[in-house]
Amino acid sequence: MKLIVGLGNPGDNYKDTRHNIGFRVIDYYTQEKNLSYKSKFNGLYAEDNINGEKIILLKPQTYMNLSGECVIKFVKFYNINIEDILIIYDDIDFEIGTFKIKRDGSAAGHNGIKNIITHLKTENIKRVRIGISKNKIPLEDYVLKKLSKEEKEKITNLLPTIKNIIEDFSSNNIDNLMQKYNKK
Repeated sequence: MKLIVGLGNPGDNYKDTRHNIGFRVIDYYTQEKNLSYKSKFNGLYAEDNINGEKIILLKPQTYMNLSGECVIKFVKFYNINIEDILIIYDDIDFEIGTFKIKRDGSAAGHNGIKNIITHLKTENIKRVRIGISKNKIPLEDYVLKKLSKEEKEKITNLLPTIKNIIEDFSSNNIDNLMQKYNKK
């Protein structure tokens, strides 16, 4: 069983903000596969099956900074191994419209990842970091700002690739995914 977590903040006022890129990815995947959401442990989730592997796609509804509270409940309830978790989230260290798959590492200032690391008690969490670029606006304001039309288009163009990464995660190890998708 695999757990794919897209990070964001619940509520319409956060829709289309930079911080909600993870939610956008999960929504795209579920729409493309015609999956419906259910509610559990303060999260919205959908289930898929890829090559015989059950996949849970999760959008924590705890607000970004408390994402780990929801994630740990799913991990414990479904007895999911840490190596079977993939977190998808926004990252200011990459240009908008780009991404990088990473095996592990620190939170690098991202409070959603920080909270997940705290609850899972490890930095060995696989992730897809989607670029939102840097800006001179204070970080808290910038990440909660709506994407421009051009930025939205760049993110939309990435969504099919991220969907493929999710599907490939069901049967590939992280090194294969990094080799296949990370641009050199």
